[in-house]
Amino acid sequence: MTHPASRSRRSVEAGFTLLEVLVALAIFALAALALLRLQATSLASSGALDRRLVRAVEADNRAVEWRTDPAPPVAGVAGGVVVNGGRRLAWQRVVRRDGPVWVAQITVRALDAPQEASVARVVRAAP
Repeated sequence: MTHPASRSRRSVEAGFTLLEVLVALAIFALAALALLRLQATSLASSGALDRRLVRAVEADNRAVEWRTDPAPPVAGVAGGVVVNGGRRLAWQRVVRRDGPVWVAQITVRALDAPQEASVARVVRAAP
């Protein structure tokens, strides 16, 4: 039988052992690393989405500009460099006649990521 004084002293001193604290810290560290990795992936995806959006908007702008231009379409290739949303973009327009309509394919590439492209296709009635 234990002495009542030693039992009460032991309950006052009860707490977490060093091993329990280390295990808890290890679990917390793993969770924190997983959150950091998720944040890095989220930032990369956000940047890619932003680049894609700017390219798509520029391609659509070029398509509308070509379609509403009062001058008659000219078959061939045209291109240029523009700044949109703080990004330098290279665009290329290929126009061909397909029966009673003109067809334009507009490709926009960001100069800082030329492997990524957005394409807009537009049709315009021949006069």
